[in-house]
Amino acid sequence: MSIDPYFMPDRPGKWTRPGPDAYTGHMSELPPPDDPLGEALHFLRMSGTFYCRSEFSAPWALELPPFEHCLMFHVVTAGQCLLEVEGAEPCLLRPGDLALVPHGAGHRLASEPGVPAARLFDLPREAVSNRYEVLRHGEGGAPATMICALVRFDHPAAHQLIRLLPKLIRVDTWKSPEMEWIQSTLRFIAAEAQQLNAGGETVITRLADILVIQAVRAWIARDAGAQAGWLGALRDRQIGRAIAAIHRDPARNWTVASLADTVGMSRSAFSARFTQLVGEPAMRYAVRWKMQAALTRLRETEAPLAELASRLGYDSEAAFSRAFKRVMGVSPGAARRAAAAEVAQAAGWPRGMHRFG
Repeated sequence: MSIDPYFMPDRPGKWTRPGPDAYTGHMSELPPPDDPLGEALHFLRMSGTFYCRSEFSAPWALELPPFEHCLMFHVVTAGQCLLEVEGAEPCLLRPGDLALVPHGAGHRLASEPGVPAARLFDLPREAVSNRYEVLRHGEGGAPATMICALVRFDHPAAHQLIRLLPKLIRVDTWKSPEMEWIQSTLRFIAAEAQQLNAGGETVITRLADILVIQAVRAWIARDAGAQAGWLGALRDRQIGRAIAAIHRDPARNWTVASLADTVGMSRSAFSARFTQLVGEPAMRYAVRWKMQAALTRLRETEAPLAELASRLGYDSEAAFSRAFKRVMGVSPGAARRAAAAEVAQAAGWPRGMHRFG
């Protein structure tokens, strides 16, 4: 049974504090309200994960196709690998290095530049489970092994954060202040991937959660682009709390007055500061967030539109449908049909790569 992290009102229009299991976990797991950035990182929990242990021998090269709405990450456990993503500087990964391709873009892995690349789905792969495969490729030279993962996130806060990330994030764990525990985690993942004991997939997924969050934190700490816009607004003591309130309760019919009161500001000062930091007015952000939550619900469940409208505080299905189409550009029914079509198309992917999660 999946946990519904978005809709907690006990009747339309009435807000209640979320109880246990809200937000894909207990309330006690969430950071305190004065840590909105921590809360956004909290929602970077993988709702679907597919792993491949890749065993290469030089010369070799592999072309990975794009995977929409997914993040891919690579950990080198032995040897080295050249990673190339269009629009980013190529980087050489060595044992202990971690790389994220946040937007699911197609990319290339190789032992060295210029090696003709095989396409992922053209190569034979050994299916260990529905979520795990082993791939072997190369010409018998110097070996390299990697753990490669394809993951997705369902929460709108995770989507918002992922959209802001660069095309490629590389974490040089040898230069990281957290080198010791990151290296230990990487070794543990490598050992679990090699043995795949009972519960191994769960262990790898939870550890990968931590590594992905750490990689994003490292980027936020060092990149000037992460200090402005939405991420910068999350750091603001008052505006960050307002954003967190919207995220925690998208079903509430927020107003400028109620948000300003929540963070102890006047309406005019709050409205001006929110727009300045976030780049859009507070009410536009709140409505858009509500529709993003609705879109996730449409994609993940078969709940009737009337029920969805009621739980979002709308008086009628028609009112909800008009608001959804105004913000999202398509009707709720069309959005649900598009999601179903994506699932049907994904069902034709090679072994194990369909609808992981």
